[in-house]
Amino acid sequence: MAQFRTILPAAVGAGAQDSTLGVMGGGQLGRMFVHAAQRLGYFTAVLDPDVASPAGLVSHVHVQTDYLDEQGLAQMLRRCSAITTEFENVPAGALYTLGAHLPTAPGAESVAICQDRKLEKQHFVRCGVPCAPHAVIETAEQLATVDADLLPGILKTTRLGYDGKGQVRVATRDALAAAWSELRQAPCVLEKLLPLDFELSVILARDADGHSVALPVQQNLHRDGVLAVTQVPGPRVTAALAAQATAAAQRIADGLHYVGVLCVEFFVLQDGSLVANEMAPRPHNSGHYSIDACDVSQFDLQVRCMTGLPLPPPRLHSPAVMLNLLGDLWFDDAGRERTPDWTAVLALPGAHLHLYGKSSARRGRKMGHLTLTAATPDAARALALQAAERLGLPAF
Repeated sequence: MAQFRTILPAAVGAGAQDSTLGVMGGGQLGRMFVHAAQRLGYFTAVLDPDVASPAGLVSHVHVQTDYLDEQGLAQMLRRCSAITTEFENVPAGALYTLGAHLPTAPGAESVAICQDRKLEKQHFVRCGVPCAPHAVIETAEQLATVDADLLPGILKTTRLGYDGKGQVRVATRDALAAAWSELRQAPCVLEKLLPLDFELSVILARDADGHSVALPVQQNLHRDGVLAVTQVPGPRVTAALAAQATAAAQRIADGLHYVGVLCVEFFVLQDGSLVANEMAPRPHNSGHYSIDACDVSQFDLQVRCMTGLPLPPPRLHSPAVMLNLLGDLWFDDAGRERTPDWTAVLALPGAHLHLYGKSSARRGRKMGHLTLTAATPDAARALALQAAERLGLPAF
């Protein structure tokens, strides 16, 4: 395994050969990482098969190949001094190959666990972090012997499920069997439905020496399994709850010997207890507000973890509300394509619009986000409600 070392920006004395940071994946998270790295003076290289990938369009180098392409990986090894990933479904095998020669943050082992819900839940249990009661279903025998106490529940594929994909709610054994068939009998985890009160997330950064810092805890609202609204400070997140969630996320990261930015999503139940839902080995949608509301963003932290630069504790300088902008906004009620009324939104004080440079809009596609900042949490929420009304988004 390659050892981490301090990698200085080109502007501080290193050349492109010594100060190019690579990212596997070319989506919006990669784009924002590239911007953060370039702002600190680093060169960047993106590996992504899409010729018009948002990150590839703004990077110094775009290696346009599949993630397991040997020539593409060889180019990244030749050009880069450290490598990260911008989405959890980059094949762990590619990261194993890269990590044998270069520092990768996160490492392949951590990504492999995050890619598999079964392994993920086993890791939560090992770390002493509560998660929903669950059962693994990989065979017809396991399906037939599922504990009835887990129903009603949610059946989730163990791999490749995100933003509500690969998930089916089930209330009876018959519905469970039908759902497993609908999911093509893929390996699954059945999670017991719990009395949910609200959701929050912790985003932390951990360096190779085990030092870590965390963003303020985010309170999140999901619609149809996709993040819609993030509020910081969270109106229902007490200091004690924030400390409990951050400590749990810290145990999860330490148990992985994690290096990089990690997001852990939690459910807060109606009795006030906290359970881990899932984790993402990368910056997260719920942390995008940090670009405009914190003195160090989640992408700045990602760069610092890769390069061995100091990790200062992020400070929230402005209360914020972030609205996720999906492709639905680009269509009117009759299905005709349109441009959202950015003029009306940008007339609001404290409005920070981030569009991701995607070539076309589709319903459900993440096209951008809007962060509203203000002097107080109530003022930020009021601005966000105005912005939501002007865009035709539901109130929250």
